Amino acid sequence: MRHKTLVLTQRDVARLVDMRIAIRVARGAFEAMARGETVMPPKVYLPLPGGGDFRAMPAFLARPPACGIKWVNVHPRNRARGLPTVMAVIVMNDPATGVPLAVLDGLLVTKLRTAAAAAVAAKALARRESRVVGLIGCGAQADAQVEALAEVFRLSRVKVWGLRLREAQRFCRRMRRRLPGVVFEPCATPERCARGTDILVTVTPSRRPLIRRAWLAPGTHVNAIGADAPGKQELDPAILRAATVVVDERTQAIHGGELNVPVRRGQFDPRRIHASLGEVLIGRRPGRRSADELTVFDSTGLAIHDVALGAAILRRAKRLGVGRRLRIFGDSH
Repeated sequence: MRHKTLVLTQRDVARLVDMRIAIRVARGAFEAMARGETVMPPKVYLPLPGGGDFRAMPAFLARPPACGIKWVNVHPRNRARGLPTVMAVIVMNDPATGVPLAVLDGLLVTKLRTAAAAAVAAKALARRESRVVGLIGCGAQADAQVEALAEVFRLSRVKVWGLRLREAQRFCRRMRRRLPGVVFEPCATPERCARGTDILVTVTPSRRPLIRRAWLAPGTHVNAIGADAPGKQELDPAILRAATVVVDERTQAIHGGELNVPVRRGQFDPRRIHASLGEVLIGRRPGRRSADELTVFDSTGLAIHDVALGAAILRRAKRLGVGRRLRIFGDSH
């Protein structure tokens, strides 16, 4: 028997998926994980000399059956080389036979599923009337984070801080064209950005706290996105101790998410984790319980989202005839 594997480029992926699809798929994957319908080993990190690393992220979902792995790299010095700092490839396999069904660009999938997961969390945990967003960091993930929140809230204002003010200014100019009904305001300091927000999104590679507890008003929801590896940290641990903390997955959050440094230093007891987001979504645990409650979602990035979105993209590609089929192995014996 001969089999051809579908190859989907980033351009193909962009034709096949949008933020609404990504949000729907992300919510479904969270719920499936909470019901015990997924298998997801911990991320495997491959650190490299010079500061780069690779991460292997396999997962299986039972309904509809989907199996695959994302191989993603982070090379911080790539910007000087004219290359993306993050790249990824997703391989989708038939769970029953192991046959490689597709190889697709994973960079756009990563961007969409990360933002979609954060939007699902904010919808579940932030106040319904949330309108003002603070965005700490304006790199490659930032625009998707705002666009995802705009799908689930009627945003009126987005305050933006970047490492350099001119980066925040450029980001605001670009986003005003994409979301013309929203006011975008560049901020000179993280404090100015954080104060007075309903939802605060942190999306930086920082290894030291950028946000202080005193800056957050009662009722603020924080999507902590940037800490996705050991040693990374964006929030003052006092925020975590004061908040209802919800995680995407407990083990990853403790060892590589926003919780990893405070847990290691004894500044946060992991037993204080309120719930996983999936548990909140299926009603096993409560979400926000009062208007004044401070809530934090610790996002580490889940392979089930890569695989679930990859499977949705593959189904659409087959239906629409998108992509190129290649024979990557010969006759089976």
